[in-house]
Amino acid sequence: MRAIEKFPNLVTMFFTRAKEKGDTPFLWRKSDGQWHSLSWTEVARQVAALAAALKAQGLKPGDPVMLVSENRPEFCIADLAIMAAGCITVPTYTTNTTRDHQHILTDSGARAVIVSTAKLAQALMPAVIRSQADFVIGMEPLRGAQGSCACHLWADLIAAHAGDPAADVDIVAATQTATRNDQACIIYTSGTGGSPRGVMQHHGAILLNCEGAGAVVTEDFGWGDEVFLSFLPLSHAYEHSGGQFLPMLLGGQIYYAEGLEKLASNIEEARPTIMVVVPRLFEVLRARIIKSIEKQGKFPTYLLNQALRIAAKEQAGKGSILDAPMKALLARTLIPKVRARFGGRMKALVSGGAPLNPDVGLFFQAMGLTLLQGYGQTEAGPVVSCNRPRAGIAMDTVGPPLDGVEVKIADDGEILVRGELVMHGYWRNPAETEKVLKDGWLHTGDIGEIDARGRIRITDRKKDLIVNDKGDNVSPQKVEGMLTLQPEIGQAMVHGDRRPYLVGLVVPDAEWTHEWAEHQGVPMDAVGALPAYQAALRAAVNRVNDDLSVIERVRRFILADEPFAIDNEELTPSMKIRRHIIRKRYADRLDALYKN
Repeated sequence: MRAIEKFPNLVTMFFTRAKEKGDTPFLWRKSDGQWHSLSWTEVARQVAALAAALKAQGLKPGDPVMLVSENRPEFCIADLAIMAAGCITVPTYTTNTTRDHQHILTDSGARAVIVSTAKLAQALMPAVIRSQADFVIGMEPLRGAQGSCACHLWADLIAAHAGDPAADVDIVAATQTATRNDQACIIYTSGTGGSPRGVMQHHGAILLNCEGAGAVVTEDFGWGDEVFLSFLPLSHAYEHSGGQFLPMLLGGQIYYAEGLEKLASNIEEARPTIMVVVPRLFEVLRARIIKSIEKQGKFPTYLLNQALRIAAKEQAGKGSILDAPMKALLARTLIPKVRARFGGRMKALVSGGAPLNPDVGLFFQAMGLTLLQGYGQTEAGPVVSCNRPRAGIAMDTVGPPLDGVEVKIADDGEILVRGELVMHGYWRNPAETEKVLKDGWLHTGDIGEIDARGRIRITDRKKDLIVNDKGDNVSPQKVEGMLTLQPEIGQAMVHGDRRPYLVGLVVPDAEWTHEWAEHQGVPMDAVGALPAYQAALRAAVNRVNDDLSVIERVRRFILADEPFAIDNEELTPSMKIRRHIIRKRYADRLDALYKN
């Protein structure tokens, strides 16, 4: 079994792999209906040339460089080149507003900006012009969007330095002096509770994450020719470490997905072996698969129910030899068809970024797909722990800590983390740093416990706990997760801090609503006011209430005006709900639910 090496920095890791892999494919993008690859050698050449170009433009070691780009090969190249030049990458979300960009530019002190397209530059450039940034590099022509700021074209800079001795790959590789303790990037948290803070991640934090995750792959699945499909924003720590640097460590290939609407076809085309995704996407995929199976008739639906029954028994440690014939039938009929939708060679689907409803995990296990739930936060590289087969996959846990990670539970139930993965602090924010870093321990803000097999179980988030007027603690995430598993409900948020009971804000599932309206013969724009429609949603909420304790039940609810989305700032780019934004918008209507 091949051992996972330890590298001094991320750039050295990349150049080492590039030398090993040579002209084999590394980064894939789709254009004109075809997938095209860049080899490891070509990527190394572009990284070295761009690093030389950044230095030639006057950047000094330690200068922050802002990176605004969707997932594409150039993101990876830019990220590596910034670090190869001794600078610090500041990746930011493509969904950021001008105000968001202004905050990050000002807070980080970025000396330069790399942006992918003219469209993204529209929101960015007004902020750049008012900032301290010296120049902008466009991966594509920016068509005059640069205003008064110096602007360079990506291809021109790389071409200009391609023959420069300072851009020789071997020289650039040999002159990397960064240590594991040196800063690699500033990743701004997505701001579920307020203004984003810059998390200072050092090379060792990301490397330890990759080494720990690499050990799980190697020891539990076997390290082979790994293929990753990159879908989540690379500016998010989860994808940045797990979807970019982990593939690098494993010498794998990365396919860049075209977007949510084409994700299903991209999965079938790329045939990934490992994929990191957020829970919400798994919920959507589960709903779609169940619906397509049920449409095929009674027998496929029967097989689905049998698969779920057997998986639940096995999960509870109550597997029976009597189920062997049914398992054999499922292995020949239903399961291969579902696995084919995921390319047919998927080793593991990894869920992270938010809690996964155990029922969702159980569904994928039943379909013959190994679904691992990871846990962590940006302040910890970001992965603290992950399910793995050798520890026993229990869907109500997030597995044992990765190698090199120390976890303990504080007296008040808070999960504390220590190790190389812990951030050095929040950028230019010592006051906030002191709140979470105490005596070398990261105070996660999550409540949990550790079971007899060393697996972490998250019970809630300290700051998200709803405390009712009687002092009882309620987990909103648990209730919301159960609500959104109902076919009638697409999204939900519950509310009730210092109140006598919980109320809810519900976004009806669009597909279910459309079918309901069609069946009733009423126009879509009229359904919201119909008592029968409200009653159907009430029935869905009541089904959930039947499985909840008295204090967790949702007594009343209202319908949201529109879905929670990134564009209306009610979702973070990693698809977590921004409670403070939603509560502010619907405050009066939620409060009114307590008045009668």
